[in-house]
Amino acid sequence: MAQQQPQPSHRLEAGTYSRVWEWIRHHFTAIVATVVDYSVMVGAVELAHVGPVAAVPIAASAGAITSFTLNRHFTYRASGSSLGGQVWRYALVSGFSLGLNTLGEYLFLKVPHMHYFLARVITSTIVSNAWNYPLMRFFVFTHRPSSRA
Repeated sequence: MAQQQPQPSHRLEAGTYSRVWEWIRHHFTAIVATVVDYSVMVGAVELAHVGPVAAVPIAASAGAITSFTLNRHFTYRASGSSLGGQVWRYALVSGFSLGLNTLGEYLFLKVPHMHYFLARVITSTIVSNAWNYPLMRFFVFTHRPSSRA
């Protein structure tokens, strides 16, 4: 007599739902921070007549403040963790992200001579997916047990 194989459950575990919603919150937060970032960049270039490359760090700083605040309180719900540790890790990740975004903007402006806004969209998409998301999730806002005994 053949043994019956257990049927796979069609229900997702609670942890899976939690991760999916976290992922959705992360991307919603990224969109809000990007709107802030791009708005500041366009305003700096078009209204204040700042050069596109120089406008990147100004705009990225505004987006970073928005991103940190929303990620800490909304996306990862990590406001119970050490603010100082998160700020330090976020600054480290964001500083490198700023460098990557500035370099990408420069390269796309100078090599293929793209419009500054298109260069920014392409650069920020690459940096966000390859650098920001994984490090925010697994380094900046991850739960870290206290080192105090």
